[in-house]
Amino acid sequence: MGPNQPSGTSGQCHRHGPHRRRLYGTVGSGVLLAGALGYVGLVDPHNTNSAYPLCPFKMLTGWNCPFCGGLRMTHDLLHGDLPASINDNIFLLVGIPLLLGWVVIRRRRGQSPLPMPAVVTIVVAAIVWTVLRNLPGFPLVPTILSG
Repeated sequence: MGPNQPSGTSGQCHRHGPHRRRLYGTVGSGVLLAGALGYVGLVDPHNTNSAYPLCPFKMLTGWNCPFCGGLRMTHDLLHGDLPASINDNIFLLVGIPLLLGWVVIRRRRGQSPLPMPAVVTIVVAAIVWTVLRNLPGFPLVPTILSG
């Protein structure tokens, strides 16, 4: 081996470095997601005395934001209660899988995951959902259990 030639092991480490970092990032993200889902599954957000913070939008305006009920929806899904999760936040229940599928398909095609028309559509849909769910008599109201 000459002075300008890298050793076999250091060349291998350099080649596999980005792959290992990506693997570590993926594994770390999976562990964080599993921990967050485990916590949401164990601590009931329906209970007003739970450790979850109140929604800042709801505290300021008195309205349910587009994401209000998301933790309760996730808790209900983890416990297999689909009707309750629909009641908590059907917008997120349907929207998150659709958005995730859209992003995955576009990335696999080599396209931008969220072009500006898609962002505008998501924002308009969130605004419409916020207004609809706060109308008097709207049938899908998130369930909150008293203390």
